[in-house]
Amino acid sequence: MSELRVIISGGGTGGHIFPAIAIANAIKKKNPAAEILFVGANGRMEMEKVPQAGYKIKGLNIAGFQRGSIVKNLSLPFKVIDSFLSALSIVRSFKPHVAVGVGGYASGPLLMAANFLGIPTVIQEQNSFAGITNKILSKKAKVICTVYEGMEKIFPKEKIVVTGNPIREEIVKAFYTKEVAQDYLHATAIEYFRLDKNKKTILITGGSLGARKLNESVKTAIEKIKASSDTQILWQTGKNYFNACAKVAEGISNLHALMFIDKMDYAYACADVIISRAGGTISELQLVGKPVILVPSPNVTEDHQTQNAIALVNKKAALLIKDDEAKLNLIGAAFDLLKNESLQKELSANIKQMAIPNAAEKIVEEILKVCLK
Repeated sequence: MSELRVIISGGGTGGHIFPAIAIANAIKKKNPAAEILFVGANGRMEMEKVPQAGYKIKGLNIAGFQRGSIVKNLSLPFKVIDSFLSALSIVRSFKPHVAVGVGGYASGPLLMAANFLGIPTVIQEQNSFAGITNKILSKKAKVICTVYEGMEKIFPKEKIVVTGNPIREEIVKAFYTKEVAQDYLHATAIEYFRLDKNKKTILITGGSLGARKLNESVKTAIEKIKASSDTQILWQTGKNYFNACAKVAEGISNLHALMFIDKMDYAYACADVIISRAGGTISELQLVGKPVILVPSPNVTEDHQTQNAIALVNKKAALLIKDDEAKLNLIGAAFDLLKNESLQKELSANIKQMAIPNAAEKIVEEILKVCLK
């Protein structure tokens, strides 16, 4: 269709934001004249990252349920009502042909508003176990795009399309297209991060905000890291933990602490082993095809990261370290994996088989089908 207006809602973390931007980019490639509006949560990462990608965004005053704090949750019902009313206003003004929810605080009220006004909705579910919001939204959604098979136990089977999770364009180009020479990319990445080309590299990424337990695992193993003369660690600490972690890494030549890594294609390229949480980043790791140790976050809805990780472990495509065991065992497990070349090859081959590089294009096909109905 020549005239196309799409609202994309969600965010909170890079795991939601970068796939959402990938979907928007794929829509613009298919239909350059399409109008796209993002809706996020005020004060969250999407309010910065989406404009940087060249798209307009409006914010809702919405927040999630705060575990362990009754006081902080007292205002939640009022925020939900306020954000729903704001979402109604946004949808009425923009008049989208379709609304797409990618997960995160803003998805719920925006898609509820779209459903209320009769706008067709599409859900992009990144996890192997959906939260209660998407379970509710699925009843009126036209299509549910999933990453994992077997989701009919949660969603209506007739609405499910397995598309995979959209991946940042630079990572698709770096690890899927034939134009990129991996040896050249590796050498460029080593130079970019000022690493030692003669040492093995462990990449630790707890996401854009950081992961406390992953960072604590580095601090606990600091003497082991110092003593490892043939290994170096590239450590994305997240902005919430950077100052404290930078002090820990100060003066240690083989420990490189960064608040945020913009060039993740470079970071993946120079890594021999990757340590990560088990959210939406898994789809990137599948395409990259490096040996991975997953440490699922327990602080997520329905413990879905553990389910994501188990889906890979069952196919011998990743190792799993529980969050409460990471502080003592994680870095040692990474060093052991570096020494086990046969296990590295097995994990690498199996995780690569799970990659879906054209997920964004598949999701856009489903979005356009909904618009034409």
